[in-house]
Amino acid sequence: MRVLVVEDQRQLADSVARVLRREGMAVDVAYDGAAALERTDVVEYDVVVLDRDLPGVHGDDVCRALVAREAPSRVLMLTASGTVAQRVEGLGLGADDYLPKPFAYAELVARIRAVARRNRPATPPVLTHGDLRLDPAQRVAVRAGARLPLTPKEFAVLEHLLAGQGRVVSAEELLDRVWDEATDPFTTTVKATINRLRTKLGDPPLIETVARAGYRI
Repeated sequence: MRVLVVEDQRQLADSVARVLRREGMAVDVAYDGAAALERTDVVEYDVVVLDRDLPGVHGDDVCRALVAREAPSRVLMLTASGTVAQRVEGLGLGADDYLPKPFAYAELVARIRAVARRNRPATPPVLTHGDLRLDPAQRVAVRAGARLPLTPKEFAVLEHLLAGQGRVVSAEELLDRVWDEATDPFTTTVKATINRLRTKLGDPPLIETVARAGYRI
């Protein structure tokens, strides 16, 4: 999943980004509302984690702009003000969820996953293919009863391929949904990750390369 964190407190923004990346998400960061609008112009995010109290372009205005554009991104609004009236107002702007500060990272992760599911076709809570079982919530992948030692990116690629249910997924799509803007689009990152995944998945092979198209399970 691709996430944009919009937060002017840089230490908090960077800390949130690190946590989400450990959960296998592709995360970009904007430290003000103007930068957030620029990024959402060119990247389709699954979720925008939006601090409401931004300097310059206010978080309310960012949310209104996303709604006016009919952007597919879901908005999880953050604020230091946790009154019921403030939450109702934030949701009235078009936010999909509202989380007061301070918050627990575990709850933030759970809420991001919950709002992101609203954008996607329903998928089983546990993804399976033959003797392969992947549990996105628990971040566990098992084949033939043995737990696979996957990195966050390997897990995210495997999850995306399994969720495709046999659909061919291009390298460009994997770059867009699994990696963030810091990744060089001309590198062999996707191919290298697929190769490592194949080694860890073992035999019989599960990931098929479709010439000039991409990969599928």
